[in-house]
Amino acid sequence: MIDVRRFETLGHADHGWLNARHHFSFADYHDPARMGWGAIRVWNDDEIAARSGFPPHPHRDMEIITYVRTGAITHQDSMGNKGRTGAGDVQVMSAGTGVQHAEFNLEDEDTTLFQIWVLTDKPGAEPSWGAMQFPKAQRAGSFVTLASGFDEDGDTLRINAAARVLGATLAAGDTAELAVDPSRHLYLVAVNGPIEVNGVRAEPRDGVAVTGEERISIKAIGDSEVVLVDAR
Repeated sequence: MIDVRRFETLGHADHGWLNARHHFSFADYHDPARMGWGAIRVWNDDEIAARSGFPPHPHRDMEIITYVRTGAITHQDSMGNKGRTGAGDVQVMSAGTGVQHAEFNLEDEDTTLFQIWVLTDKPGAEPSWGAMQFPKAQRAGSFVTLASGFDEDGDTLRINAAARVLGATLAAGDTAELAVDPSRHLYLVAVNGPIEVNGVRAEPRDGVAVTGEERISIKAIGDSEVVLVDAR
């Protein structure tokens, strides 16, 4: 099953400093048919104005992944971590027993990002934060793992969930294929450039929900950057 959630049907909130689209129910946006996808609970498409951001606020027992599309985000938390994550790179925070964090765009330009929440498989774990650079050239034409809860994935960002976050940079005409478990829930978004998923077309920033498939083939109709989450 492949279900395309068109960008114009997503939840929308414009706070001035934050222009957000919600793939799933979040804050004041509630759609009983879009409460999540498997263990994927949140996928927000955020545009954060220059010199603004999210003040300190708490989380617990959630795996929170931030994929920066343009600009940069600066993180600071109650564990003493501080770091700047730029375009194409990823940060993860395992909220565990509880953490306060702030996310600010300290740049002189807008920052755009995906914020993704995955339900934890280890409630009550020690909270943690990490960030890594993922040069787009190293994922040209195929998917690479950006964050994972599986030990076999080696040197990547770690999360406390049986899930993977993957990214690919595809030139127009490129096709990336993945063998998948049909019992799993996949969700993917093309940052730019239309794509076809097993022949089904999706426009930039549409959400594509996949389950019941043994293989997915993603063809780039135009130059495209794709982010995919594979979760239980």
